[in-house]
Amino acid sequence: MKLVSYASGADLKPGLLHDDQVFGLNAVLHTAGLISRDLPSVRAFLRLYGGRLPWIAAAVGPLLADGTVEPVGDVSAVRLGPPVADPLKVLCVGLNYADHVGETGRALPTHPDLFAKFASSLIGPYDAIDRSDVTDHLDFEGELAVVMGRECSRVDESDALSYVAGLSVLNDITARDLQYRGTQWLAGKAVDRATPFGPAIVTLDEIGDPQALDIETFVNGTRVQGSNTRYMIFPVARIISYVSQFLTLGPGDVIATGTPEGIGAKRNPPLWLRPGDKVEVVLEKIGTLRNEIH
Repeated sequence: MKLVSYASGADLKPGLLHDDQVFGLNAVLHTAGLISRDLPSVRAFLRLYGGRLPWIAAAVGPLLADGTVEPVGDVSAVRLGPPVADPLKVLCVGLNYADHVGETGRALPTHPDLFAKFASSLIGPYDAIDRSDVTDHLDFEGELAVVMGRECSRVDESDALSYVAGLSVLNDITARDLQYRGTQWLAGKAVDRATPFGPAIVTLDEIGDPQALDIETFVNGTRVQGSNTRYMIFPVARIISYVSQFLTLGPGDVIATGTPEGIGAKRNPPLWLRPGDKVEVVLEKIGTLRNEIH
């Protein structure tokens, strides 16, 4: 099952993506007899059903396949927003691939290195990144994103994946000049409307092992990053377990799991994103982000 948020007028509504068609999630759930009133967001849906997603998929799958529910439109004609547009938490792991740690000249971390973004940073998978007036050192970081399905506190690593709704793609666009003005990274990482996220949350039953996914980043068609999630220093389950020991995770919370080597800041000369540049992040079994710098 693939969960999306799609534009309807000035609002973002919860949806499902099936065979390149976007369906209104509320229409599907009403038809299946699973809700009596509309849900305002994907996060609200996960609060209700985040622990029973395989069951939901089995219940609504036939309705999508046999034409019982009319789609909103083809995905190419519908604007998608961030699949969770209103997360209460957006947590990010820095320095989580050994090759990336190497290019920064730092020592390997002993625990996940965490920082935060905010919902105001998130944009849709194909939206323009309109932040070239904020920084001259705009950089890319293709990442696997984890979306939580149910409340999670002090869980063991062996059980951590059972709390996950699914996986998505995130580009941790970073203003490097802002990032390094101080000892904290927040200013460079939480720029308004500069973090592409999507296109969908793909549930784990469709993906399998989250530690066996190819990830690539392209700038203007040139491959600048390429790795596999097996090379994470801290795998997804360990990150969730670690965070949950001190911070309760909830439905719709997002965790970005770090980027491999190849970032623009560590190239010679540096590769900064400029207006007109096109950036793509491709994650196996999940999808592609395509964004232009404005």
